Amino acid sequence: MESRSVKADSILRRRSFLKQLGFTLFIGIPALRIFSDLEYFQEALAQGREMSMPGQIVKSEEEWRQLLMPEQFRVMRKKGTEPPFSGKYHDFKGKGIYRCAACDLDLFSSATKFDSGTGWPSFWAPIAENHIKTAPDYSFSMKRTEVLCNRCDSHLGHVFNDGPQPTGLRYCINSVALTFVSAEKIAAE
Repeated sequence: MESRSVKADSILRRRSFLKQLGFTLFIGIPALRIFSDLEYFQEALAQGREMSMPGQIVKSEEEWRQLLMPEQFRVMRKKGTEPPFSGKYHDFKGKGIYRCAACDLDLFSSATKFDSGTGWPSFWAPIAENHIKTAPDYSFSMKRTEVLCNRCDSHLGHVFNDGPQPTGLRYCINSVALTFVSAEKIAAE
């Protein structure tokens, strides 16, 4: 029994790594810069490990209020939503990385962005599965799945099961929760 469990765990880790590696190759060589340490990436490749995420960021409500613009604070810390078609990234076509507006963690790539017609930026996959987390959301008498930044716990938006392949997911994210960094700027970092 125990060997089956170990083998299943090994297979799941290998699949997760291969999926992440395929995603990295899909978005191109400059995307390797999104990993904080190329040596760590090479070691992870050799050992089949998940990419690590920098440590948690914890701030008081007042510290977040001082750091974020009022609309960002309302959306990211109070779980608000910007009106559809009002955000700067809903129809944006730039190539690069979308980071958390509160803590600069890489969240999504332009390679996974698609036009969902909903009025919010939509992505079919995060840049790394451990960079986001999800939680049940029962607000407004609906059952939804909230998407949060895994480093600073900021509300980003929601994820739905009506997205395109290969994941079938639609990460519907508020523009004010994101900061865009162009591929050229990432290559220069």
